[in-house]
Amino acid sequence: MTTAEAIALVTAAHTPEDLFGGDSPHRAYRRLARLLHPDLAPGAEAAAAFTRLAELWAAREGASERAKEVVITTRRGTYRIGGVFRRGATAVLYESGTDTLLKLPRSHADNDLMRREAESLETIAHDGDPLLLPYVPRLVESFRHRSDGVERQANVISRVPDGFLSLEEVRRRRPVLDVRDAAWIWRRLLVAVGAAHRAGVVHGAVFGHHVLVHPLDHGLVLVDWSQSVPLGTPITALVARHRDDYPPWVLDRKPATPATDIHLATRCVAALMGDRVPTPVRHFVRGSLLSPPNDAWRLLGELDELLDDLYGPRKYRPLHL
Repeated sequence: MTTAEAIALVTAAHTPEDLFGGDSPHRAYRRLARLLHPDLAPGAEAAAAFTRLAELWAAREGASERAKEVVITTRRGTYRIGGVFRRGATAVLYESGTDTLLKLPRSHADNDLMRREAESLETIAHDGDPLLLPYVPRLVESFRHRSDGVERQANVISRVPDGFLSLEEVRRRRPVLDVRDAAWIWRRLLVAVGAAHRAGVVHGAVFGHHVLVHPLDHGLVLVDWSQSVPLGTPITALVARHRDDYPPWVLDRKPATPATDIHLATRCVAALMGDRVPTPVRHFVRGSLLSPPNDAWRLLGELDELLDDLYGPRKYRPLHL
């Protein structure tokens, strides 16, 4: 096929099936794309055909995804499972509505992690302070879902509003934050884990990709409670790539305490500030890592005193990324 023939073929096509209706749609697309690519086929006609080719291929892919849509009906509701929202190491989040996400483990062997998350979120919702519940996702429903002969535990959880970013994304955009910007994140993170501790739950995996913040509204949500445990229970599900971040007692399988989350939260915030911080802050961080207290609220009070001494009354600072 020549470039002129490819232009004529794409120009005459009205639907994706006109171009990709054969047995090898991907091969057909790649062949046409090579013939019409602007780097290889200069000229207005070829450029227009290449754009049209891309539109038809996108339409085909969209139709293919819609055809794969799954509808799950439970005793509590009906969920239309759309595209993948985010892929994690052990679970996948799917679009399931305007304000919810469906979470399924990659392997049925991790069903226990989904059950653990559901139990923790239910406990926090039932026993936690109602004013502090926005700091954690809301469990809408938990149920078993069978597909392709495999039964997986599914959790439907509330979706964080638009505008929230993980701390990993914040670090990618701004590798080092001013201490005052990191401070409000630290304060809210201590409130989030403190609220869970009061309900008797340890998160156990306070890492950057589990902490979502809103740079302008200063909101924070601590997500992914699948590694969480009741207070006094050893943490057995570790995030492998963060093994070096855990305090020693976690690796020794000792009972989880509030100090576990406080240690991990401190590491999260310390990573945001980099090395150039005031000496009092550096000492405070070191103490929170080496001897984290078993009370997030006490540490929050001490942090507020330190910030008042250094910067005076708190003022709103939008976090521009």
